[in-house]
Parts: sequence; structure tokens; C-alpha cells
Amino acid sequence: MRILSIQSAVAFGHVGNSAAVFPLQRLGHEVMPVFTVQFSNHTGYGAWRGPVLAGTDVAAVIAGIEDRGVLADVDLVLSGYQGSPEIAGVILEAVQKVKRANPSARYACDPVMGNATSGCFVDPAIPPLIRDQVVPVADLITPNQFELGELTGRPGLAGDDAPSLEQVLSAADAARSLGPETVLVTSVSTDTAAADTIGLLVVDGTGAWQLRTPRLPMKANGSGDVTAALFAAQLLTSDPATALARTASSVFDLLENTLRAESRELLLVESQETYAHPRLQFEVERIR
Repeated sequence: MRILSIQSAVAFGHVGNSAAVFPLQRLGHEVMPVFTVQFSNHTGYGAWRGPVLAGTDVAAVIAGIEDRGVLADVDLVLSGYQGSPEIAGVILEAVQKVKRANPSARYACDPVMGNATSGCFVDPAIPPLIRDQVVPVADLITPNQFELGELTGRPGLAGDDAPSLEQVLSAADAARSLGPETVLVTSVSTDTAAADTIGLLVVDGTGAWQLRTPRLPMKANGSGDVTAALFAAQLLTSDPATALARTASSVFDLLENTLRAESRELLLVESQETYAHPRLQFEVERIR
């Protein structure tokens, strides 16, 4: 499959396209990465260098790809960290171009806005654009639990008191009502779940499934980008439960390898067999 991935990029470390591209390639997909920023490193270090790319420059790269006549071969458009408010329009135009050329193509949006620990860490103009313009045209969205609350006007999903599973499901349904067929929620923490676990939950028009893994004592920048990329690609060729099982297995082993090595950055290349041959060590539970 051919994937057009519009995300940030860093020279050192693994976030955005610098996290998503290699795992997708290891699965055998042809990836065309388009950068929204080109930073020296991810912003979690507190200091970085490099530009946020102008929307016109990002659009020019996509136009150049279109000139090569390959948009009809794109099976999936993937977007993540946008960098600036003007990128939303560029992404929407790219999705429209791809779907005109290939009506069966899918669009997966990772609505990067923040997390429960840091809150919202993007330009304040970006979340409304994602919610009102980008999400409605997506086939799949992959918010974490905090971002799901922001998208659906339910900030309590990431409050001090963990929500119920029913509240998370209700929010996922509300997100689906915005347009996407499928919603994958990451970093799911509910009031009845064991504190030493973390969950993934996927909802579509046919049902809902959840999976829980051990909660590892680490902060891993880029793990959400890997999760979104792998799940979006897996969903093109399998059902949601299978895509969930394969993605969770791959990402957990990537994180565990990184933790054991005491690495600040994901051991993305060293863990490549986990993408191609996931152990499938976690059980998927159908909850609806």
C-alpha cells in the first residue's frame, strides 16, 4: 500500500513522521512523508531548533507529488502534529485530492493537541480547526483520552477522577457523530481498571473493543505517533479487533525495549521485528 503521511519531523529522536514512517515501511508499505515542521529534536526537551514550515511550502510539496501522478495510488492519508493553524487547510485539500483520484482511499487523523499530564500544548487556534474542519472528513481518528474530551466538550475525561468506561464509550460515540467511522482511544484510564494498567479502546459502527496492557513507568514521546500509524495501516487489511491486538502488541514491546535500555528516545529501529511479527500477547475484549 502507498501512504501519504503529513506530520512533523525531527532530526534526532522519533516523533511525528520520524516515528511513523519506519514502522510502516517495515510492514511493507510505501510511505511518502510530508513534513509540517523540521525540528532538531522533539519539544519535550524544552529547547529545539528548526522551522515550522509555512502552509504554502507544505502544499507545494503535496502539489509536486500530485505532479508525478501518484495520488491515485494512495490508499491512506495520515496526519498528525500540524505545527500551525494554516496546515489544517493544507491537509483537507490533500485529502480531497487523494479521494478524488482514489475514492476508496482512507484518511486517518491523529488529532494531536495534548495529554492529561501536560494539558494542551499546541497553538490555541489548532484544536477548534481539528474539531470543526479536520475530524469531520476523517475516516479514522486516534485521540488519547484527553484529546477525546477536548474534541467532544467533555474535559472531565482527563480530570483527577477517572471516568467510567461508559463515559469513555459515550464520548467515542459523540466523536463518531462528528464524522469518523472509527475512533481509537489511547491512554484509556477508567474508574474500574487496575491502576497498573493502561488501555486502548476502538469503536466503530459494528461494535466496541478494549485491550489493557501493563502501565510502564516511563514517558515515551512518539509512542502515540507509532500507535496511530500502525493501527491505521492494520485497519486497512483487518478488522478492528485484530488491528487493535497487533498494534498494542507492537507498541508495548517497543516501549518495553526502550525502558530496558534506559533510553530517552524510542528504540524504533532496534524493535522492528515487533511491527512485522507482533507476539499478540494481549487479549481483546468485545464490550459492545
